[in-house]
Amino acid sequence: MAQQIYVNLPVKDIVRTNAFFSQLGYTFNPNFSDDKATCMIITEDIFVMLLQEEFFKGFTNKEIPDTQKTSEVIVSFSAESRAAVDELVRKAVAAGATTPNEPQDMGFMYQHGFQDLDGHLWEYLYMDASALPPQ
Repeated sequence: MAQQIYVNLPVKDIVRTNAFFSQLGYTFNPNFSDDKATCMIITEDIFVMLLQEEFFKGFTNKEIPDTQKTSEVIVSFSAESRAAVDELVRKAVAAGATTPNEPQDMGFMYQHGFQDLDGHLWEYLYMDASALPPQ
């Protein structure tokens, strides 16, 4: 069995969060979703567990950061093309996200991202390996 990754993030409103990410085209595993958590499927081995804040607090003794003031993580994913990066960000903004930064074009890599409804930072990047600078 391949190793799986589960990223866990606290959210204020699980229903609103589910609707937001559904608008971006993500689907959810109903076996690991209820009124306290939802399991967003990224790939067959990568998942994001979006946990209602009170439920999330049961897994840690640390405070949940105020994502309007601090960043706890930037969740980054590769995309198939520059157009796919731009389309995901466009969908996120249409669903209520903001874009804290302009797109970055480094020649071999293009990236852009958004801040979701709970202030989490998401970044999508397209890398053209043929355009990498020589070593």
